[in-house]
Amino acid sequence: MRILLDTSYVYALMMARWDLSETEKLIFSSKDMRFHVSAVSVWEMRLKFNARDHSGKRKSEFDPQDVVKLLAAHDVIFLPMTAGHAACRLKTPIAHRDPFDELLLVQAQQENLKLLTADRQIIGHPLAISPDFIQ
Repeated sequence: MRILLDTSYVYALMMARWDLSETEKLIFSSKDMRFHVSAVSVWEMRLKFNARDHSGKRKSEFDPQDVVKLLAAHDVIFLPMTAGHAACRLKTPIAHRDPFDELLLVQAQQENLKLLTADRQIIGHPLAISPDFIQ
């Protein structure tokens, strides 16, 4: 199965999080999965890395250049954002107005991928898949 990772899963991989569910751990260890990471997710992470909260602390601790280096070492396929992606309409629109979610779904639509997400605002979209539905 060809999977596009939602940005939250890219963060989870960067944090080497051990609090993933057993199902999620099985997904990430499966040899049948081909994981893709979008330039859109790296861009979102860069914006958060450069942004600061009211105390002056970065909103993300991960330098996007480090993210790319780590992912490249783990056989992840990078998906560029193209003009075609930017111009494409999502066949099944989303109710909320998160441009990153919409772009990730457009890329999934255009590239014949499923977006792996735990985001309750996206689960239920025909292009999205939650870890519980992958077996």
